[in-house]
Amino acid sequence: MKDTVITAAFKRRELKIWAVCFVAAILVNAGAILWFGTHWVELFTQIGYVVVLSVLLYVVVAGVRLVVWGVKRLACRKCRSAEITGSHNR
Repeated sequence: MKDTVITAAFKRRELKIWAVCFVAAILVNAGAILWFGTHWVELFTQIGYVVVLSVLLYVVVAGVRLVVWGVKRLACRKCRSAEITGSHNR
C-alpha cells in the first residue's frame, strides 16, 4: 500500500482555515452577547459551544471546498477531452 504524506504546508493551510472559523464563531458569540444583552463573561464560559460551532463551520467550508474542487476537476477533464478529440476547434 502506498504511503500518504501530509505536508507541513497542508497542515498550516488547514489550521489557518480553522482559525478563521474559530474567530468567526467568537464573533457570532460576541454578537449574541450584544444582541441579548447578557454578561461578557459568557464569552469565556461558552467556549465549548464556540469550539463546536467553529468545527461545524470548518466542516461546512470543507464541503464547499470539496464541491468547488470537484467542479474544477470535472471542467478540467472536459477541457482535456476536448483537446484530445479536437472538438474545441469546431
